[in-house]
Amino acid sequence: MPQGELQDLGPIQNRRGTRVRFHPDAEIFGPRAKFDPARVMRMARSKAYLFGGVEIRWSCDPSLVDGNDDVPDKAVFHFPGGLKDYLAATIGKDFTVTREIFAGKTEKTGGHGAVEWAVSWYGGDPNVHSYCNTVPTPEGGAHEAGLRQALMRGLKNYAEMVGNKRGAQITTDDVMISAVGMLSVFIREPEFVGQTKDRLATVEAQRIVENALRDPFDLYLSANPMESEKLLDWVVERSEERLRRRKEREVNRKSAVKKLRLPGKLADCSQKAASGAELFLVEGDSAGGSAKQARNRTNQAILPLRGKILNVASAGRDKFTANQLLADLIQALGCGTRTKYREEDLRYERIIIMTDADVDGAHIASLLITFFYKEMPELIRQGHLFLAVPPLYKISQGGKTAYARDDAHRAELMENFFTGRGKVELSRFKGLGEMLPAQLKETTMDPKKRMLLRVDIDAVDFEGTKTAVDDLMGTKADARFRFIQENAAFADNLDI
Repeated sequence: MPQGELQDLGPIQNRRGTRVRFHPDAEIFGPRAKFDPARVMRMARSKAYLFGGVEIRWSCDPSLVDGNDDVPDKAVFHFPGGLKDYLAATIGKDFTVTREIFAGKTEKTGGHGAVEWAVSWYGGDPNVHSYCNTVPTPEGGAHEAGLRQALMRGLKNYAEMVGNKRGAQITTDDVMISAVGMLSVFIREPEFVGQTKDRLATVEAQRIVENALRDPFDLYLSANPMESEKLLDWVVERSEERLRRRKEREVNRKSAVKKLRLPGKLADCSQKAASGAELFLVEGDSAGGSAKQARNRTNQAILPLRGKILNVASAGRDKFTANQLLADLIQALGCGTRTKYREEDLRYERIIIMTDADVDGAHIASLLITFFYKEMPELIRQGHLFLAVPPLYKISQGGKTAYARDDAHRAELMENFFTGRGKVELSRFKGLGEMLPAQLKETTMDPKKRMLLRVDIDAVDFEGTKTAVDDLMGTKADARFRFIQENAAFADNLDI
């Protein structure tokens, strides 16, 4: 209740405005009612960025915020750029797909509502905050639907303009699944769902927002083609991931009542436990036949691969899901791919790529490593992926026999091992299929005598690794051409 009439105190320190103080009525709010400083601060700060340029000075009794590092005693909330400034401060130094935030605003004209927005894309969870007349709408509503439609249609149109056919499959969920942003609308007489006003129900708000964003988003995409290509590829990847998950669910439903069926070409090991089990990925049926005879059937499994596998870094998800060879490999491993990867479901402790010691073998190994890097990076990080090191030469002299991995190793053996009298016989293996099972076991598969190279991902220079894989194995031919131009002078010992 007012304690008295308003008093005119005249000019006081040249200040203007009205100070209002109040205490919660104990009869209504209870004798112990008190405010949550963090909630009041968030409300005050939101007004500062929803009204770009407004300065709000915050102060709070230190005793109320003691021990709460998120609430300062004093602060100034001031965002001259409105939502864009606030979003940039929120993102900070986190990874974003594009360098520039897509932001803008329209004024209220001709009875239509005013709209302000700021959107970016990053690798985290979706986080879009929306407001109507500064009232938070955590459950979204018509204005968020307009935002989603405008972004989806803009990217689809851009994909059609640049000839990216995969863009036709984009949905609003693909666009928003990694979006972070702010949306604020001011409209007359808004309608909300329920008393809490968590969701905007005004149908007109969708049209207002969609019309406001359409042209600015088209301009944003066309102004920087390289950044727009990155964004389009990012969203298309989300789309292909969604389609892959849907297909996996369909397969899981169909096979829910069926027994596990392993690929027909897989010669599995007899033990069921993953610990100590090994899967050899072998180049060709001929080498696969030798490997099956050379293996330890208890813990060594063989999966022959015919020809060069699909380059998953440049192929679309439709080609990937239709590739039988990769489907067999994924089925044999049993651990799923990407977000569906489950370490506990991996059927083998070691996955060993065993290809010929020549250019073709190195190419197949590169394609397989790319597959694991793109589809099962955690399998590599956990130390499960290896490269076998088969010999390139067999050297004999009298009763002595040795195997050389490459030319340098051969020269070392010739100098230090074969020093006696007698003719030295040198033979070169054209491939694993030419080796006798006993030779393959002795040189490449017997844990007591073989050499394995473990494949790892550089944890320090992760971005450098990603760039190298994208440049050398991806869809950009100009990146590979540039690499060849820059490094051709350093290449030697070419096996052509």
